[in-house]
Amino acid sequence: MKIKQLFVSLALTLSLLGTAYASDREESISRAQKAGRVFKEVMNTPEGIPSGLLNTAKCIAVIPGAKKIAFVVGVSEGKGVATCRNEAGSWSAPLFIALKGGSFGWQIGGSSTDLVLLFMNDRALNSLLTDKFKLGADASIAAGPVGRDAAADTDAAMSAEILSYSRSKGVFIGVSLTGAVVEEDVTGNESMYGDVNRHEILKGRVPAPASADVLLRELEAQTK
Repeated sequence: MKIKQLFVSLALTLSLLGTAYASDREESISRAQKAGRVFKEVMNTPEGIPSGLLNTAKCIAVIPGAKKIAFVVGVSEGKGVATCRNEAGSWSAPLFIALKGGSFGWQIGGSSTDLVLLFMNDRALNSLLTDKFKLGADASIAAGPVGRDAAADTDAAMSAEILSYSRSKGVFIGVSLTGAVVEEDVTGNESMYGDVNRHEILKGRVPAPASADVLLRELEAQTK
């Protein structure tokens, strides 16, 4: 009787784990698809990211629908993906990441905000290869210039390791991400790729999932 109960309990546990894994994978697929749509929408606006900056960025992160979870001054959270140029010059499969902390202040109230981060040099790229890093401390960050034809040699673009872009309800807005922590979303990566580390993903050694097609195609179209 005890053995039968043990097998029943084991079967139930495996069933629950399978359900949780499937749910995590569905969320990861949805997130990659949303990131692609957000980036495409951003680049289809006159206020989009300057081409010169996109062409020189080492990595790009897209966090769709980051939310502020306290009124006026509070913390923010969001989940997204990051992709880096590999040795062949194309873009890697997306690494799943999470953003936590940092104040959005009055700038966006309580609304949901799409974020795009450009990692402009090797130090910024290397920050993505760590478990987590703090914006403004481990890597300098500044709001990037907007406009497809805007000059890429502004003070912010020349000095910051990471440039941030934000959009709420279709409007580009200012947002402070200083103090926010970016970390690997281990659950998201495991549900999509299995037992693969972030170095292999960002260095282009892992095939990109179909859910990332829109994002990667748009990046290839927008960059040289």
